Amino acid sequence: MFELSQLRCFVVVAEELHFGRAAQRLHMTQPPLSRQIQLLESRLGVRLLVRSSRSVSLTSAGRSFLSDARHILRLAESAAVTVRRAARGELGSVTMGFTAASGYGVMPGMIAQCRTRLPGIEINLKEMVTMEQMEALASGDLDLALLRPHASLEDFESQCVVREPLVAALPKSHPLVRERNPEIGEFEGVPFIMYSPIEARYFHDLVAGAFSLAGIKPEYTQYTSQIHSILALVAAGLGVALVPQAAVSLHFDGVVFRTVRKIRSARPVELYIAWKRNNDNPARERVVEACIEYCRSRPRKSSSSPG
Repeated sequence: MFELSQLRCFVVVAEELHFGRAAQRLHMTQPPLSRQIQLLESRLGVRLLVRSSRSVSLTSAGRSFLSDARHILRLAESAAVTVRRAARGELGSVTMGFTAASGYGVMPGMIAQCRTRLPGIEINLKEMVTMEQMEALASGDLDLALLRPHASLEDFESQCVVREPLVAALPKSHPLVRERNPEIGEFEGVPFIMYSPIEARYFHDLVAGAFSLAGIKPEYTQYTSQIHSILALVAAGLGVALVPQAAVSLHFDGVVFRTVRKIRSARPVELYIAWKRNNDNPARERVVEACIEYCRSRPRKSSSSPG
């Protein structure tokens, strides 16, 4: 099979129709240039050039081959550029997991930033709960994950990208709606939609901890795992709930959001971006940088009531 260097020599000679000028363009002397053309013709089994002491011309086969030779060289040059860009993380694909709550919180802005800053990187998104993301990171099925704090997070590289408060979600007819900023103590004995201790362990422990620190006991009427399901139950009047502030953007009909006072001792709701330590996907690093930069530059949520 012929070599790219032989193709390059042939194309330059075909363009110049003069071995001396072609040798100058290629920064070589005429004898090795002639040898490269001879080797190419030998590999192809056809004569490409007609040489005389005064002129050089293309044979019919040479004219036909010239277009293909140029095309092959362009492909080779393009491939070299592509692989160098891929090695720098400018091209490629990244598979990212995300929790449902991050899907209507910070994640859309992150993806928009990546599409603008990293147009050569394709991001494949998979909605998963935190534990599923941990397992997918470990197995290599995910390059990145947007997930909640978990004990296993120490097994990965990670950075907290969002901290936000819990806010009250109230049926629009609930008495607490009349208060601009109800206190957490006013949830004592109130019908409450609680997170599942199995499927939504992080939020369950966060909310239960807040109530324990306040020394109050709401009346848990329903348990569910997804925030949008909790808001649907609140809208149906089955109870009140505490949800991350990002849930305000869902604009559920029949639900009013209020900032809760005296809940400061509870931990804020946190979201982490995480990846496997030995993940060698160069595009992954670029996406992490863009996501973190977006989170650092986004406007801070107002501390005033979301209602």
